[in-house]
Amino acid sequence: MGAWQPLPEELPAEVRHFVEQVRLLKDSTGLSLVALGARTAYSKSSWQRYLNATQPPPRQAVAALCRVAGLPDAEAERFGVRWELAVRVWPREPAPLRLPVDGPDPGGRDGTYDPHDTHDGHDPHDGHGGAPQGADGGAGVYEEEPTLPWWDLLDEEPAPGPRTGRVLLSAALLVLALLLVAVAGAVALG
Repeated sequence: MGAWQPLPEELPAEVRHFVEQVRLLKDSTGLSLVALGARTAYSKSSWQRYLNATQPPPRQAVAALCRVAGLPDAEAERFGVRWELAVRVWPREPAPLRLPVDGPDPGGRDGTYDPHDTHDGHDPHDGHGGAPQGADGGAGVYEEEPTLPWWDLLDEEPAPGPRTGRVLLSAALLVLALLLVAVAGAVALG
């Protein structure tokens, strides 16, 4: 079970600690990656990426592993904190160089893309190189895309708000209408 491939040397300490702890937790379950994938909403290949530190796991994947391992809530919360610390410093892949939407420059050249060509208005030495930026101006910001198994959604309480009020009002009106129909039917049949 514990024959993991070595983690890259350049990993930040927080990421290394987190991945090592998740590996130990996975090993404590006694499950293979296939069995772990069957008990969570994440595939075997996803778990391989998470446990080899090639991709940060979603927080829900860590929560699912904690649940499968039978951790108490306090210990599962510690894993959540470790996840937050690790994901903040997780190394990002550099953004791939993108061709313009309309293809290479049709200026009679050989059709190759020159990243140092500034005809598109981007200075290749401005630190961005035309790479897409996040909403805060930083390139390559990690955003978690939660994937929840359907059984986790059963435990969640809907947030109180205007929609909850409309649902309750609709239900009350439906019950009132059914009651009126029942009374009218009883009087008519009488």
